[in-house]
Amino acid sequence: MKYMALIYMDPNTRTPPDSPEFGKMMSGYQAANEVYKKDGVWVAGDALQPITTATTVRVRNGRTETMDGPFAETKEQLGGYYIFDCANLDEAIRYASLIPHAAMGCVEVRPVMVFDR
Repeated sequence: MKYMALIYMDPNTRTPPDSPEFGKMMSGYQAANEVYKKDGVWVAGDALQPITTATTVRVRNGRTETMDGPFAETKEQLGGYYIFDCANLDEAIRYASLIPHAAMGCVEVRPVMVFDR
């Protein structure tokens, strides 16, 4: 079953790219990615550009409306994701716990809905 791990973090506590902590954090992501690929659970994953680059799209009465920025103001914002192919939720949670931002933000794990075609 596929699970999506949504990585949330507070942008005000983001690790600066020019800091030693950033290198340590990225090493954690590299190590996690190696485990995911070695174990055969990695389907996809990426970081997202900052929330300031977001565009929200709504269609109302047949008209497309766009708005700069996120839909909702929240302390923690979506910063990236992984999709894992795991046997069960417990396994997906185990892999999500390897994501470095789980220690400073949170990771939401959800099963991907499958529609019969």
